[in-house]
Amino acid sequence: MRADPVLGSIIKRRGACGLAERSKEPRLRALTRALVSQQLSVKAAATIFSRFLALFPDAGGFPAPDRVLQVPVERLRAVGLSRRKASYLHDLCTRVCAGTLPLDELDGMSDEEVMETLTAVKGIGRWTAEMILIFQLGRPDTFPVDDVGLLRSIQKVYGLRRRPSEKQVLRMGEMWRPYRSIASWYLWAELDGK
Repeated sequence: MRADPVLGSIIKRRGACGLAERSKEPRLRALTRALVSQQLSVKAAATIFSRFLALFPDAGGFPAPDRVLQVPVERLRAVGLSRRKASYLHDLCTRVCAGTLPLDELDGMSDEEVMETLTAVKGIGRWTAEMILIFQLGRPDTFPVDDVGLLRSIQKVYGLRRRPSEKQVLRMGEMWRPYRSIASWYLWAELDGK
């Protein structure tokens, strides 16, 4: 808190960080939801994701990857996925079925290995992999410098006239190392007003 009094006051006001309660959501479900949600409002993404899940009423929460592969792209499009997102979802499930995307082994990988493994999947970029590192794997020092919400929060809480550049954000992030995931969580919470 001494290194950054602004963030320190947010931490003091907000109390315990919620990242300690790692997501119990299965990894394939989390990655699918992330693919569906890209470039959509929260409401639209939730609607499409629930329509997708409705394709598998007997799946017990989420279908196995081989079941997803049995659904043609056109059927996935009918529930609201774009052709591109449907193909990304098929690529994800193909890799899981083939064993080239070992979701159960991510915990034992370094951050760099997780990034490399996840971004090999079509449609999963750096941001999505960073969210998995933070919210699924509980990694304490992931810093999503491209996250719009994080940038907006930094601009707001530090009283900046403009959104900070990547260089500025990286420099600020050095104060928070090795807990940049936690700093990000507090900044997101501050923006959300929760």
